[in-house]
Amino acid sequence: MRPLLLKGHERSLTQVKYNREGDLIFTVAKDKEASVWYSFNGERLGTFSGHGGTIWSIDVDQKSELLLTGSADFSVKLWNVSNGENVFTWSCVSPVRRVEFNPSNDKFLAVMDAVMGHKGDISVFNINKETPTKQDEEPILVIPTYEGLERVSVAGFSYLGKYIIAGHQDGTVSKYDAKTGEFINSVKVHEGLVTDLQFSEDRTYFITSSKDKSSKILDVDNLNILKKFESDSPLNSAAITPLKNFVVLGGGQEARDVTTTAANQGKFEARFYHKIFEDEIGRVKGHFGPLNYIAIHPKGTGYASGGEDGYVRVHNFDKSYFDFKYDVEITAEAAAASKENNQD
Repeated sequence: MRPLLLKGHERSLTQVKYNREGDLIFTVAKDKEASVWYSFNGERLGTFSGHGGTIWSIDVDQKSELLLTGSADFSVKLWNVSNGENVFTWSCVSPVRRVEFNPSNDKFLAVMDAVMGHKGDISVFNINKETPTKQDEEPILVIPTYEGLERVSVAGFSYLGKYIIAGHQDGTVSKYDAKTGEFINSVKVHEGLVTDLQFSEDRTYFITSSKDKSSKILDVDNLNILKKFESDSPLNSAAITPLKNFVVLGGGQEARDVTTTAANQGKFEARFYHKIFEDEIGRVKGHFGPLNYIAIHPKGTGYASGGEDGYVRVHNFDKSYFDFKYDVEITAEAAAASKENNQD
């Protein structure tokens, strides 16, 4: 795969997102600007300027009309995608680590960091889609960090926007009622910070990544751990492919931990694992620093990764990717065919 290299940010990437159709890619970085690109040729369409600090998170609605950004400057901004206009700004009590629309795009959540005496929380806001410039400044729901758990690092909405699932600094995953904020349950999933949480296409299960060098798949209803993927370096992101039974993990050793004489030890690769059998099946190199985020094309035809090196690499899968069959799958197919022939 020959990637498209998107170089428009001056500092490390923090998040990468496709829109629903997959023709646009939205990126944010520590350089205070968000960018939008064509996914098929890497052309940059424009930027969204206005934040005064690192932009940690970005999300776009299903019609690609409105864009959310959450920043270290204690604010969430709402943008008009078509012209780059900042139509509203929410002032927050702390830096915003993650923003995400709910499935119906009439609400969004913002993960507030635990700094300056604030213990951190998940705040839910209404979205006025009819008049984007007129929004309620106050959240309709605030979910404080649950007693006994450390700060929330990532969060997202489950299927139908019914639950909010959160990952914590101590490796715990917790679940809340999205309407009332009621705590439902939690489970210890990792031994380190939960760095990412991405849902399957139907949002009935999700994948986590962690600094403890592992990634896990859990179901939404019971928070049961269904699958586990082991790596040999800290992980910053994990995503589920909608078309094949694969997951893609990204991370790598922090730059300060990699010596110049052992640069190849940084393990700056996107790692592909079989979702069912948990085995690693391949790696894609290219970044010159840790991969900070991985986004899968909504049709499963490729992926984009944002790195510490300031580059976004967009990969469109070759035919061999779609033709690839894991040994166990081939054996299972052969067994099924043999059984069918014997029945005939």
